[in-house]
Amino acid sequence: MTAHILIVDDETPIRRFLRVALEAEGYAVSEAATAHEAVASAARHAPAAMILDLGLPDADGVTVIEKLREWSHLPVLVLSVRSDDVGKIAALDAGAQDYVTKPFSTGELLARLRGLLRDHAREAAPASLKLGPLEIDVADHRAVLEGENLNLTRKEFDLLWLLASHAGRLVTHDMILKAIWGPAHAEDSQYLRVYIRHLRSKLGDDAANPRWIFTEPGIGYRLADR
Repeated sequence: MTAHILIVDDETPIRRFLRVALEAEGYAVSEAATAHEAVASAARHAPAAMILDLGLPDADGVTVIEKLREWSHLPVLVLSVRSDDVGKIAALDAGAQDYVTKPFSTGELLARLRGLLRDHAREAAPASLKLGPLEIDVADHRAVLEGENLNLTRKEFDLLWLLASHAGRLVTHDMILKAIWGPAHAEDSQYLRVYIRHLRSKLGDDAANPRWIFTEPGIGYRLADR
């Protein structure tokens, strides 16, 4: 089935350019120019993903994400001129899956969109993952690397599973802490660093030259997508 992508941007030339690029890759496309149109179109058409500009004329794009998350798990790829960490963190914490800064490479945008769609499909699939030599099975609560059981604690396993479920994508400190330890621990980034260090040790990973867990300083972590 052809994936339907909703483009949300108030600049007609950007929407036109994205439509041409996406349709050339076989996607079906619809468009919205305002926050109101974006939410209404998402509800009406149930797209497979949304490409969202943050600078909309009637509301900030972060507001669109927040409204969507009240009723939808629609994957959102932010496409914005805002390159500061504050803007990225706000969009990711609101529920966006990825962030591309304008000006952008069409190839990179399409690759990130494919990854986002894979992640979404993976989340709906049976609870197991294989990332190269790393195998994770939720039902058995087991993680195996190159044939060796990692013997993870419950929290370490939950942390690895969360990162693996978004492999290749940035997961913010806030998202991890709230998902695994609850809202009361949303500010405990030092607490998270301890668990990341334990998990790295069991993966045989080196923070200075990582193979598995990559750090985005001040923002979050990204697990290698193998």
